[in-house]
Amino acid sequence: MQHSVLDRIYISFLVILIISFGFLIIFISVFTRRSLINEKQDTISNEARLIAEQAVRSYAAGEMNVAQLSALFDFYAQTLNSDIWYVDESGKVIATAGYFSNKDNGKQVDDNTITTEKDIPTSIYTLDPGYDIHTSYHRVGDFYGVFNRSVISINTPITFEGYRGEKKDIIQIPSGALITHSSTLDINEMMRSIYSISFIPCLVIIIIAFTFLGIISRKIIRPIKMLTDVAEDYSKGNFDVETGIESDDEIGQLAKSMEYMASELSKLEEYRHEFISNISHDFRSPLTSIRGYVTAMQDGTIPPEKQDRYLGIVLDETNRLTKLTQGLLDLNRLEIYGPYLNLTEFDFIDIVRTTLNTFEIKCIDKNIAIYLNNHAEATVVNADKTKIQQVVYNLLDNAIKFTPEGKRIFIDIKEKGEKLEVVVKDEGIGMNEDTQKKIWTRFYKDDTSRGKDKAGTGLGLAITREIIKAHNESIEVYSKEGEGSKFVFTLTKVKSEGTHSGETEILVNPTKF
Repeated sequence: MQHSVLDRIYISFLVILIISFGFLIIFISVFTRRSLINEKQDTISNEARLIAEQAVRSYAAGEMNVAQLSALFDFYAQTLNSDIWYVDESGKVIATAGYFSNKDNGKQVDDNTITTEKDIPTSIYTLDPGYDIHTSYHRVGDFYGVFNRSVISINTPITFEGYRGEKKDIIQIPSGALITHSSTLDINEMMRSIYSISFIPCLVIIIIAFTFLGIISRKIIRPIKMLTDVAEDYSKGNFDVETGIESDDEIGQLAKSMEYMASELSKLEEYRHEFISNISHDFRSPLTSIRGYVTAMQDGTIPPEKQDRYLGIVLDETNRLTKLTQGLLDLNRLEIYGPYLNLTEFDFIDIVRTTLNTFEIKCIDKNIAIYLNNHAEATVVNADKTKIQQVVYNLLDNAIKFTPEGKRIFIDIKEKGEKLEVVVKDEGIGMNEDTQKKIWTRFYKDDTSRGKDKAGTGLGLAITREIIKAHNESIEVYSKEGEGSKFVFTLTKVKSEGTHSGETEILVNPTKF
């Protein structure tokens, strides 16, 4: 039988409560019983000393006989609800008073009545040859089988003051002992009362605890059960199911994460179709061009004098396929194995200037100006120079691509602790939130018509992110539609004496602005 989490919590909680209260009751019982027995021992011992002073002393002085002593013991026995034995120094039982044995008076008694099982011995040593009458102590039991129930037997030594020698020195003369047998029924009754008193609060506490546990379970276990059901639906491919949990605690955060995961998984099929469509388009277009031009040259449609021009187009398309294939291989290698980094120290400003030279013609054609704003005291970084140059190239290429004519692009460099923070910002068309999540996906192009950027592969930003990740750095994108986009990445800087702090340059197309 399979138990739910709630069942295991209930059972565990119940076992813990029972064991805890069990130990508590046992401790209280043992401690209370011991205290009651000690208190009874002290009380009876004090009474025994009083009896010794009032009765045994008179008997020892010859002022009363055994019959009178026994009669006096009967009075004390009824008062104390105890049996009283007087044992002299030789261990002989001189006088007894039987409260227990005389209680029935020859009549039938109930099961709780204490009676003597055998005759009272004439000497205490017949019961136990090693019995010590000179030590004050108590024992609980049937006193060597004399009684049919457990009693507290308290031995109280008796001493009287006497005189010795001519100087009449006062000495303590041992005169036997009083053995008082008192019932434990009153202690047992009190212990039963303690048990009943303890049981009721324990039961109430358990009921209250389980009530609160039930309330807590509805707030914790029930949402978990809901999450389990929803997760089962997700495993079957039904990603439209919502958890229905709106709390702001950890379970609510887990529910939101699961719903976000389901939303992303639901887009997986769309991404797959889009990926196949993208790669098919990017490979089919140049292949179709190559095939068309080669066929036209073979069948004479393109005359020999014009073949050089079209062979140039075929070469461009071939280079495009090579670039696309190499980009795929590079990205796959980056994602699986990570790049091999050749870390060196170089000035990041030099990388920016070198890279921008390749975009000069494009910027002039589109009337775009690129500004460099450096606010860092030192721009020397520790990174792979070639791969970082590829990052700068990809980001600038992307910015130019989506920046309209007559707009600007800014490269801002700042220091952030031990990092160099690089910002590439454009005044382009911007992106919505959904597009910002997809731009890092291979083959993704923010152009549904696919007619604006036939030279692009859709791999640049994906490769850029993998390179930055390989350097253990971060890259983020911030954008709003119609307000342009901003890419921010970091590099680890090193101390350098060279500085370009505070410089602002127009690196490309300064005549327009």
